[in-house]
Amino acid sequence: AKMSKPDFALALAAGIGIGAVGVYLLTKRKAASTEEEIKTPGYLWKRPTLVNASVLNAHEVPKEEIEGGTAAKKLVEETTKSKCSDSSSHLSANHLATWQDDPESHPHWPRGKEERGTLVLNPMASKWPGMNFVNPNEKVIGHILLNDSKASTRSNALAGGTIRANACEYIYWNPSKVKAAMVTCGGLCPGLNSIIRGVTLCLWHDYGVRNIYGVTAGYNGLSNPAAHEMIELNPQIVDEIHMKGGSVLKAGRGGFDAPKICDTLRKLGINMLFVIGGDGTQYAGHLLFEEACKQKLLVSVVGVPKSIDNDVMFVDRTFGFNSAVTSAAEVIRNGWVEATSCHKGVGIVKLMGRDAGFVAAHAALASNLVDLCLIPEVSVALDDIKAYVDQTLAAKGTMVIVVAEGAMQEHVATGQKDASGHTVYGDIGVFLRDTLNKHLKPQGGRTFYIDPSYIIRSVAITPNDHIYCSRLANNAVHTAMRGYTGVCVGAIHNVIVILKSKLIASGKKQMKVSSSTWQTCVQMTCMPSSLSGVKPKPAK
Repeated sequence: AKMSKPDFALALAAGIGIGAVGVYLLTKRKAASTEEEIKTPGYLWKRPTLVNASVLNAHEVPKEEIEGGTAAKKLVEETTKSKCSDSSSHLSANHLATWQDDPESHPHWPRGKEERGTLVLNPMASKWPGMNFVNPNEKVIGHILLNDSKASTRSNALAGGTIRANACEYIYWNPSKVKAAMVTCGGLCPGLNSIIRGVTLCLWHDYGVRNIYGVTAGYNGLSNPAAHEMIELNPQIVDEIHMKGGSVLKAGRGGFDAPKICDTLRKLGINMLFVIGGDGTQYAGHLLFEEACKQKLLVSVVGVPKSIDNDVMFVDRTFGFNSAVTSAAEVIRNGWVEATSCHKGVGIVKLMGRDAGFVAAHAALASNLVDLCLIPEVSVALDDIKAYVDQTLAAKGTMVIVVAEGAMQEHVATGQKDASGHTVYGDIGVFLRDTLNKHLKPQGGRTFYIDPSYIIRSVAITPNDHIYCSRLANNAVHTAMRGYTGVCVGAIHNVIVILKSKLIASGKKQMKVSSSTWQTCVQMTCMPSSLSGVKPKPAK
């Protein structure tokens, strides 16, 4: 308003000129090829043709590189043949408002506002008026890499994206009518108490739920509640439990009986159950969801996947894993101290990892002291290990080896199964210790063997891991309040999402030898290809 006429005319002319340049550049870009190269100093980017977003939203995309052209056309053709309900983001069969319907009768999920029926205003909307709530249909894309060098190795299961967890402004359950319970199953893992605490506090403070129970002894406490008394939970009881390891609910194995558990839930009026455990526990949670659906028992069954080995499918990581790695790295340092205090000393540290080497590899990277890392995913020969030990001792005079408990089982196989049907693994740590001691003794060398065993899984949670547990716990509650059931919560691209429990239980995640984590571990330790599994590529 205070600008003089000449200044105003000059500003107007400048604006028109800038706009004209912008229109020219935009027109030029639109006219360019979709494979147009955009060059800047030291950087070259090719803009690919993308698959239509509606395809990603509605269906599973087959496992192919999404680069455009004929590939994009084929993707559209293939995805239109699949069922809507096959998509990882289509959860009509996992929502209490629609779980009795034919999933295909809801081609779009979540449903539009006009189809959602009567919903309850989230009490947090009144308690914190400025709070942001997620949209019910917010999705996280399953695959985020373009021109992916490892596209052929990736699973197709999440190509349809996933529904984002977190709190919505309108929810399915009336919190005043909620009676919640939680159960911890399987072995111990750092963070169990943090999850218990987080679920309790979110229910109590955010939703005003006053009937919260902790089930003791795992699923046994639900199948046979008379023998395992439940604990009534409130903020006072859970206030400091995250400061120690273990589970205040006494985690247990076995005892799963879906019909009996449904009887217990119905008898006690429990309509919200949080299941904290590994892939077996979550598969049981899926079976419980199916039984509840069969009996038309309205209950939200929401899982929080647990695995100290970090072998749960699809999620970035499981809670407790980082704490385990921190503890394991300290043990590796102890093994290094022993080895470096002896002539031709070899420290051997056995870490957890039945079928996956994530703990071993990450702890090796965290310690920066390891010369050889042996994981279940890579088969090795004893002669190659002995040769590398000799080579390392000749160069350094000392050595540190980390071995996952499931590695090299072909040398120590027991042929036995435990009560749960799992293979009983032989002790590879003791075998490796004895084998290398026999090999080194004539040279004047020896090994120092450390098996931290249950020490690592019983440690208290680390601060960063506790924050992650709090996120998972809060989102589990928000997901249940939204009416979902037969699902789990987990992080994908560091965003907490909702996943079908049967998807989580579909297998175990393993370390890929082509992954950047393993290849960095190989580079840091200088392991030869005969021990790393990273084979040289044939000459072109």
